[in-house]
Amino acid sequence: MARVLITGGAGFLGSHLCDFFLEQGHDVICMDNLITGNVENISHIRSSKFSFIKYDVTNYIYIEGPLDYILHFASPASPIDYQLLPIQTLKVGSLGTHKALGLAKDKKATFLLASTSEVYGDPLVHPQPEDYWGNVNPIGPRGVYDEAKRFAEAITMAYHRYHAINTRIVRIFNTYGPRMRLGDGRVVPTMMAQALMNEPITVFGDGKQTRSFCYVDDLVKGIYRLLMSDCTEPVNIGNPAEMTIMDFAFLLKEITKSKSQITFKPLPVDDPKIRQPDISKARDVLNWEPKVALKEGIKTTMEWFKDRLMKEGKI
Repeated sequence: MARVLITGGAGFLGSHLCDFFLEQGHDVICMDNLITGNVENISHIRSSKFSFIKYDVTNYIYIEGPLDYILHFASPASPIDYQLLPIQTLKVGSLGTHKALGLAKDKKATFLLASTSEVYGDPLVHPQPEDYWGNVNPIGPRGVYDEAKRFAEAITMAYHRYHAINTRIVRIFNTYGPRMRLGDGRVVPTMMAQALMNEPITVFGDGKQTRSFCYVDDLVKGIYRLLMSDCTEPVNIGNPAEMTIMDFAFLLKEITKSKSQITFKPLPVDDPKIRQPDISKARDVLNWEPKVALKEGIKTTMEWFKDRLMKEGKI
C-alpha cells in the first residue's frame, strides 16, 4: 500500500480524497493550515493509517519517511475566499507548489497538482479543451487565483522536464457535494442554503451564464485514474452537461420544494459567461466520464446542507 500526502486535506475536495485513499487501504497524511479548511471535514476518520498535520505549505515541508504520492490541493478555492485572501492565494499557488514539488523531488514521489478551469478565464473557445490557452485578466480581482494556478501548472511542468519528476495536472471544473462551506460564495452552497431557508435565491447578471456541475464522487474517481495513469499533460475533469444559472436555480427550487423568489444582482467583474469542459481526453486516456446524474447528486447534497442548517438553527 502507498503512503500519500494530501495538502489542503481538510478542505471540501481534500477531505473526500482522504476518505477515498483510506478506503483503498493506503496510509494518508492530511496537511492543512485550516485557513479555509475545517477539521470537521475529517473528524469522522478513525484510522491508524491517517494522520493530520496543521501546517502552512508555503513554508519548508518536512515529512519523515517515504512518500509515494503528493496531491497538492492547498488553496482558497472560491471567489469570496481568494478575494478576502489574495496574498495567501498567490503564495500557496507559487511558494506552496514550489515547496510541495521540492518534497516530491526529495521523496521521488508522484506529484498531482489540483489546477482549475479558471486557467481558461472567461473563455473564447467553447467547450474548453486542454490545448486552449485561455482568456485571463491577470490584474482583475479573480487574477490572484487564475494566475496562481497558471503559475502552479508552469512550475509543475518545469519540475517534470528539468528534474524528471513524475507529475500530473488535473483541471477541475465546478464540483459540488457534501462538505462544501455554506458561506463560501460558490453557486451550489449559496443557492442551496437560500432555497432551504426560503430566502431569495441570488442570480448574478441575467442568469444566462452557464456552468457544468460534477458530483464530488465522480471527480475523485477521475483524479485517482489520472494519478494512476502516465499522462503528464493537463486533463480536464468535470461534467460536460452544461446549463444556465437560471435553470439551475429553478432545479434547486424544484428539488428543495422551496418558496424562494429569484433576485438579480450585477454580474461580478470577470465572471465567466460560459463554462463547459471538453472531456474527450479524460474519456480517451483515462476511460473516465461522470456517472452521477445532477438531480441525484443534488438530492444527496441537499440532505447534507439541510442537516448543517438544522444544527446551526437556521431551519
